[in-house]
Amino acid sequence: MARESTRNLVLAAFFVALGLLMPFFTAQVPALGARFLPMHLPVLLGGFILGGPLALVVGLITPLLRSFLFGMSPMFPTAVAMAFELAAYGLLTGVLYQRTRQVFLALILAMLGGRLVWGVVSLVLYGLTGSAFGWQVFTASAFINPLPGIIFQIVFIPVVVMALRRAGLLKND
Repeated sequence: MARESTRNLVLAAFFVALGLLMPFFTAQVPALGARFLPMHLPVLLGGFILGGPLALVVGLITPLLRSFLFGMSPMFPTAVAMAFELAAYGLLTGVLYQRTRQVFLALILAMLGGRLVWGVVSLVLYGLTGSAFGWQVFTASAFINPLPGIIFQIVFIPVVVMALRRAGLLKND
């Protein structure tokens, strides 16, 4: 039991570190980060590998820590909204995968749920600042602009999860 806990904590720290570092690959062109979603990959993978509760923590911490350490993205409202979004990704991916054992279903539902959470939180946060956040902004920011990243996630993550499953490296498999 202690060995499993240590393994999970080390993996969680690894996924947080990946979430902090991966956006540097798209930092030269800031619009690429919004399109390819590099911080999402470690959190979604964490949901499959660590399970929902720990991946929720990874998702919650990563954007806040990145904002605090590097100033990217701005803490309020961007990093705060992303923290809720990524926390939902981690929790939903882990819980849905554990219940269904369907990689694609868990991934797609978690991605939709996380974007919905982001939209609701953004609506509240932008409303507090007096900024407009409507249906068109939500649709463009959640689905249209990040389409390349969404497609990459749908292709890449199942391949990794299935490889880990075949190798017997997934928790509870």
